[in-house]
Amino acid sequence: MSNQCFFLAPGELDDARVGTELCLEGPEGHHAVTVKRVRVGELIDLVDGGGARAVAEVTGTEKASLVGVVRDIQREPRPPVAITLVQALAKGDRDLQAVESAVELGIDAVTPWQSERSIVRWNEAKAAKAHAKWESTVLAAVKQSRRTFRPEVRPMLTSAALTHEIAGRMAGGAPTLVVILHEAGTDSLAGTVNRWLEANPATQETAGDPEIMLVVGPEGGITDAELEKFVAAGARVALLGQHVLRASTAGPAALVLVRHLLGQL
Repeated sequence: MSNQCFFLAPGELDDARVGTELCLEGPEGHHAVTVKRVRVGELIDLVDGGGARAVAEVTGTEKASLVGVVRDIQREPRPPVAITLVQALAKGDRDLQAVESAVELGIDAVTPWQSERSIVRWNEAKAAKAHAKWESTVLAAVKQSRRTFRPEVRPMLTSAALTHEIAGRMAGGAPTLVVILHEAGTDSLAGTVNRWLEANPATQETAGDPEIMLVVGPEGGITDAELEKFVAAGARVALLGQHVLRASTAGPAALVLVRHLLGQL
């Protein structure tokens, strides 16, 4: 691993081997050459978000691009159980704070959720721009943490759409645990996850895509009606400790615990 990390297009490292010549262009190439001032002879990391990391020696630079030769390459397998953060939109960019921390801590995907009590609303005019801001936050956090996998930013869901999503996951073939982090829970998050693992001992070898979804509400909390619909669709309610956490900290805190229980840390 080098001191500098830059992103190639998805899939660009699929066929890369030691000795392969790679070209870094576009905004990333400009950033590398103009901002980071990468020079010939330096070693840099090149990743494409799919689990591969190429350590490349820079052999040439231009105004907004560079060429490097792969000196080493590592391929990281995806974890057998994916973890998704369903984060309610929140004011003051607290939702983005949660996303940033979750990416650095190892989240596999994030889903924006426009809950009934979300003060921030993604109307049709701003939805694309807001989603792009989440994508940008994820990319910056991936670079900061030097991850090889780039978490997916899924489409924004309303509460009705999230209910439908939960029901669909429960009816699907892959083991899925949807946990609503809420003070109304009587079971701990750790206990809920452990019981799910005991009931699904084959998650490490299953042919499907096992997933744990952590649902975090907005500052005003999840409404009783939302909670009832989520539970009816198959979600479980759990407590994360005895203190009430902010929207920006609940998800990352839960993620660390879940990754520990899955043996990912």
